[in-house]
Amino acid sequence: MHLTALKKKILSLTTLLILMGGGTAYFLLARTGLLMPLTDLPSVIWLSFFPSEPAFHPQLGEPDDDVLLNSDTPLQQLLGAETGEGNVTILVEKSKYRLTIFRDRKPIKSYPVVFGGSPEGDKLREGDQKTPEGVYFVRDLYPHVGWSKFIWLDYPRAESWREHFQAKFSGHLAWNAPIGGEIGIHGIPEGSESDIEKRSNWTLGCVSLTNEDVDEIYEFIGSGTLIEIVA
Repeated sequence: MHLTALKKKILSLTTLLILMGGGTAYFLLARTGLLMPLTDLPSVIWLSFFPSEPAFHPQLGEPDDDVLLNSDTPLQQLLGAETGEGNVTILVEKSKYRLTIFRDRKPIKSYPVVFGGSPEGDKLREGDQKTPEGVYFVRDLYPHVGWSKFIWLDYPRAESWREHFQAKFSGHLAWNAPIGGEIGIHGIPEGSESDIEKRSNWTLGCVSLTNEDVDEIYEFIGSGTLIEIVA
């Protein structure tokens, strides 16, 4: 569907909901993940006037190259004492089952990772078990009782909502399907480390690596760290 037509339909639907319920219906739907927060509405409506976000990180090697960079060297040794610095970013390559730490857009170290149970393609809705693609930022990070650490991403963003509604207007997604959330990077249940080695995609859409690896990267990132996920 053309983005201008999509924009008009989203605007019309939003206006109708606000007029019918004095805004109550809109906020209730936003809480259930069926509509974007009102603060995000301008970004979604006017997204067609802006180009899609370009790739942030350079491509690593050949398309079939899934080598892990500096896998035997501690990250602290490679980065020194720079913890939580803004020049540290992360690239996740789904087809290569690889997460790479960058500093100043230069690759530093890679780790093996797995994804949602249906990893191919971008995430469009809650329950599709897909890992979203695009550029995100760390919303928060904290210890997790089930898998060591949780690095929470700011999915869904404006472009996520635009693709979500595009799928609904085109008939590829039911209107009662919420977009989902709580996507992040985390460890793995104790005793399940072999799932990473076997590339067994077990999450509901998150990126998972071993607890040892997530503990290692945890101290070098913070709220606002850029995370790029590509196919």
